[in-house]
Amino acid sequence: MKKKQSLLKKIGVLCSGGDGPGMNAALRAVVRSGINYGLQVEGIMRGYQGLIDNDLVDMGPRSVSNIINRGGTILKTARSKDFRTEKGQAKAVAVLKKHKIDALVVIGGDGSYLGASDLFHKWNIPAVGIPGTIDNDLYGTDQTIGCHTAINTALDAIDKVRDTASSMERIFVIEVMGNRSGYIAMEVALAAGAEDVIVPEFKPDYQLMCDNIRAGNKKGKVNWMIVSAEGGAKADVVAQTITQMTGLETRSVVLGHVMRGGTPCGADRLLSTRLGVAAVEEILKGNFGVALGVIRDKLNVIPLSEAKKRDNNIYQERLRLIQMLR
Repeated sequence: MKKKQSLLKKIGVLCSGGDGPGMNAALRAVVRSGINYGLQVEGIMRGYQGLIDNDLVDMGPRSVSNIINRGGTILKTARSKDFRTEKGQAKAVAVLKKHKIDALVVIGGDGSYLGASDLFHKWNIPAVGIPGTIDNDLYGTDQTIGCHTAINTALDAIDKVRDTASSMERIFVIEVMGNRSGYIAMEVALAAGAEDVIVPEFKPDYQLMCDNIRAGNKKGKVNWMIVSAEGGAKADVVAQTITQMTGLETRSVVLGHVMRGGTPCGADRLLSTRLGVAAVEEILKGNFGVALGVIRDKLNVIPLSEAKKRDNNIYQERLRLIQMLR
C-alpha cells in the first residue's frame, strides 16, 4: 500500500505480547524521529487490547525522556483475545480511524506481527513491525530486541548459582524462559559453561544425561550445571528425575520473569534505536505491511507475512561445543 508522504500526519505506536528490555528505547526512537519529521504520535496503551478499548495518549518529545535505559515499556503491554476475533479487529480499526491515525508501528513478537499483518491485509491499515521478543525467533533479523539483555541477566544469576554449586558439590538445574524456543537456553548454557542443556526442539535423554553425570562424578567432578528452557522441561521435574536415577542431590532454580526486566544492555539499546527510526522512515516512504530487522549490521525489510516464528539453526553447533567442553 502506498500513501503519499504529504498526506501522512499522525502515526500510532504500541507494544504487544511479552515485554523485553529495549522496548522503551524503540518507543523513544519512534516518537522523537516521528516528531522530527513533522508527524504527530499517539501512544496506544496495553497493545491491541488498549487499541480496542480506545486507550490512547498523545506522545511528545518529553514524554519519552529518560526511558532509553529503562526495562519494560511505559505504554504497558498485553495479549488480547478480543483482537483475535473479527469483531475485535473491527473495533480496533474504528479507533484508529476515529483518531485519524495514518499508520501503526507494532513492537512485538510473532503473535504481534500476525495482528499487524491482519490489520494490513484484511483492513487496509498501514502497519510496520519492529521485532521485540527475548526469544530471537523471528525471520528477517539476526537479533531481536531484548535477547541480548535477557541472556546477560540469566548469565549473571547462573554465575552466582555456580558458586554455591561448587561449594556444596551439587547438581543444579536452571530454568530459563523459552516456551517454544530454546535459543536463550542454548546461548546461556554455552556462555555459562554448563554441562548440559534442554530445549523444546529436542526430547531430553535423561538416561544419557544421568550416565554423563555419574561418569563425571567418578572422575571427581564436584558440580554439574544443566540449563533448561521452560518449554523443554521444568527444572523441578528434571532435578527430581536426576536425583532418582543417580542418587546425587540435585537442586532446581527458576529464573522466570526476572529475565524480562532490567536495564537494557548497549546492544539492545542500539538495535532498538536504529529500528525505531527506520520504522518511521519506512512509513514516510509509503512502505507498509513490512517488518524491520538487521542482517549483518544492515537494515533488512521483509513483508510482515514472512516475518513469522523461525527455528534457529545454531542448536547442533552449540550443543556440540557444550558437550565437548563439559
